[in-house]
Amino acid sequence: MAPRRSTTSAAKAPRPVARQARRALHALGDAGKAAFAARFFKTGRGEYGEGDRFLGIPVPAVRRLAWQFRHLSVADCRVLLASPYNEERLLALLILVGQYAQGDAPQRRAIARAFLASRQRVNNWNLVDSSAPYILGPQLRNRPRQLLDRLAASRSLWDRRIAVLASFAFIRDGDYSTTLRLAERLLGDPEDLLHKACGWMLREVGKRDEAVLEAFLGRHHARMPRTMLRYAIERLPAARRRAWLAGRVALPVNRKRGTALLS
Repeated sequence: MAPRRSTTSAAKAPRPVARQARRALHALGDAGKAAFAARFFKTGRGEYGEGDRFLGIPVPAVRRLAWQFRHLSVADCRVLLASPYNEERLLALLILVGQYAQGDAPQRRAIARAFLASRQRVNNWNLVDSSAPYILGPQLRNRPRQLLDRLAASRSLWDRRIAVLASFAFIRDGDYSTTLRLAERLLGDPEDLLHKACGWMLREVGKRDEAVLEAFLGRHHARMPRTMLRYAIERLPAARRRAWLAGRVALPVNRKRGTALLS
C-alpha cells in the first residue's frame, strides 16, 4: 500500500525564485519607454547613471510585481540586485522594503545587512530613494549613526545619497540632528544630485519645524549651493522664499528666551 501524501506539504505553494520574477518583469518591457528612461536617468558616458540599462517598465507595474513576489528570499533579491537592469534592482529593493516593514528584529537585521552588502548596485537615485529611508534609516533609529557619516564621506555619489536619504526616517520621528549634520557636511559637495537630496531633506525638516530650517539657513545659506537652497525653501511662504534667495532675511525672535534664533 502506497504511503499517503501529506496534504499540508502538497498544498504549500513553492517559494518563487529570482528567475520567475525576472521572467514576469521582462514580459512587461517596452523598448520605447526603455529608451526614454535611459535618457531621463542620464545613462550616457560621463553622466551619473552611466551604463545603467532599462526595460521600460512603469514604477506602478514594478510595485505590483513586488507584491506578487513579496515572499522572494533575501538571497534571490540579491540575485536581482546584481542585474544590469534598473527595474530588476528596483523590484528587489521594493520587495526588501516590504519584508523589512513586516519583519521581526532578526529578519530586519538580515535585510539591512543585505542592503549594505549590495549597495554598490543601489546606484541610481530612484533606487536609493525607494530603499534607504525604509531599510537603513529605520535600522539605525535606535543605534549609533556613525555609519551614515562614513557613507557621507564616501567617494561614491550613491553612498552619500544613501546617507542623506536614510535620515528621512529620523525626520519622521521628529529628530532632525542627523539630517542637519549631514547637510552641513555636504555643503561643498560637487554633485547636483546631492544638493537636491540635502535640499529635499531640509524641506522635510521645515515642513515639521520652520524655525529649525530657518536657523540652519541663517547659518549656512551664503554657502549653500543654489539648488539646495531652492529645494529647502520650497514650502516656505513666497515672501520668505524671495528673501532667502536675495540673502535678506531677518530671523524671527524666540519669544520664550527673548533672543534671536541664531544666537
